[in-house]
Amino acid sequence: MRPLPVGAHGLLIELDTADEVEALHAELLRRAADGTLPQVTEIVPAARTVLLDGLADPRGLIAELASWHIPPLDAADRPGVEIPVRYDGPDLADVAALWGVTPDEVVRIHSGTAFHVAFCGFAPGFGYLTGLPEPLHVPRRATPRTRVPVGSLALAGPYTGVYPRSSPGGWQLIGTTDAVLWDPQREPAALLAPGTRVRFVPQDGPGPAAAHVQEAAR
Repeated sequence: MRPLPVGAHGLLIELDTADEVEALHAELLRRAADGTLPQVTEIVPAARTVLLDGLADPRGLIAELASWHIPPLDAADRPGVEIPVRYDGPDLADVAALWGVTPDEVVRIHSGTAFHVAFCGFAPGFGYLTGLPEPLHVPRRATPRTRVPVGSLALAGPYTGVYPRSSPGGWQLIGTTDAVLWDPQREPAALLAPGTRVRFVPQDGPGPAAAHVQEAAR
């Protein structure tokens, strides 16, 4: 861990891997819940960093971090969500070609992968999901689209994501879902949070596809 003060009350902790970020984030949340973490207003994980804000004494926490034991995460401890998906995206054939398989194989591989949310960002409700092995990482499109429809299931680099609203984007689109990723009237508003386990369930034909929250132990 490489902790760096940010302003008077912030601390940015740099790590080497996404797994280390997730483990630290989980440990920070655990300590905050049991009252052993100094008061903090925000804990924000990213690809290789965790930001803490609202600390009264950031340098004091830096001294404490050196003695922390941070256990690796157990997948069974994470909450789980199943998201029904129609694998009908316009880039499905292109992804199949990049993988060297048929479109049906893309569906089988992708829906058979156990994903989890590494971090959130880009837009409210957007989770960056990891789980695909490195040989299946795909590049962004050479020409981004000016409008990606809400609910689009997409791939780029090591990540899978679902667009929670219509926006420009350059990811490879392989499917669509009707699951609501962000709803300000819902508690919590975001369906996905860092650490959430996600599985995509193939669905044939049009129709509502509501995400189903699973018990963590499943």
